[in-house]
Amino acid sequence: MKKLLLLIALVSVSFVNAQAYEGKGDQKFQVGANIQDEATGINVSYDYGLGENISVGISTAYALGIDDRLDADFGDRFDLKARFNANLGNVLNIDENFDLYPGLSLSLKNFGGHVGARYFFTNGFGIYTEATFPLAKYSNDELDIGYYIHNQFAVNIGASFNL
Repeated sequence: MKKLLLLIALVSVSFVNAQAYEGKGDQKFQVGANIQDEATGINVSYDYGLGENISVGISTAYALGIDDRLDADFGDRFDLKARFNANLGNVLNIDENFDLYPGLSLSLKNFGGHVGARYFFTNGFGIYTEATFPLAKYSNDELDIGYYIHNQFAVNIGASFNL
C-alpha cells in the first residue's frame, strides 16, 4: 500500500503546472546554505521580474562557520548584494519548470557575477543552486578578513518559493 501511495504521489507531481519564471511582476524568495572555502553560512535572496527575461533583486549572506584562523566580527560575516538576472529558462526551452539565470551583483565586498538555476516542483516550491564569484574586489589586502569571506567563489543551494 505504501508503494502504491508513493507511486501515485510521484505521478501526480508530474502533472502539476509550475513555472520557474513568469516574467514581469514575478517574485521569488530563496533561502539556503552558502558554502565557501573559508566559511559556511546562510543565504537569502529575493528577485522581482521587470520583464520577460530580466529580474532584479537583493541577496544577503551571513557566515556562521568560519575557519579557526580567522577572527571575524558581524561586519566581516555579513554581505548584502544588489543583483541583476537574465532569466533564460524560456529562451532555452528545456522545461517550463526550469530557469537558468546568469547575472551580475554589486555587494558590500565586491562587484561580482553569478550563475544560478532553479527548478519548481509545484507552483510555489522549488530548489535552486547558484555559483557566485567576484569580478572586482574592493580590497586585495590579505590581512583584511573580508579578503577571505564573501570575496571568493561560493555555492548557494536551497529552497525557492513563488510569492
